[in-house]
Amino acid sequence: MSYLDDELPPGQRTEFDRHMAMCPSCVDYLKTYEKTVVLAKACAANDPVPDDVPESLVQAILEARKRT
Repeated sequence: MSYLDDELPPGQRTEFDRHMAMCPSCVDYLKTYEKTVVLAKACAANDPVPDDVPESLVQAILEARKRT
């Protein structure tokens, strides 16, 4: 999320960008992550979370909501 929010220190951002330029699976992962954040923000806050959703994903979504 720090990458998407442009919060990485310059050196770390450069390394991340370099890796992304060479790693199509990480690019795909990041695109999926971005879509997940957009979809999560579109959901109503009171919608129940299905039991099979990993807690780490729930926490990541909650953190993303705080940033907007």
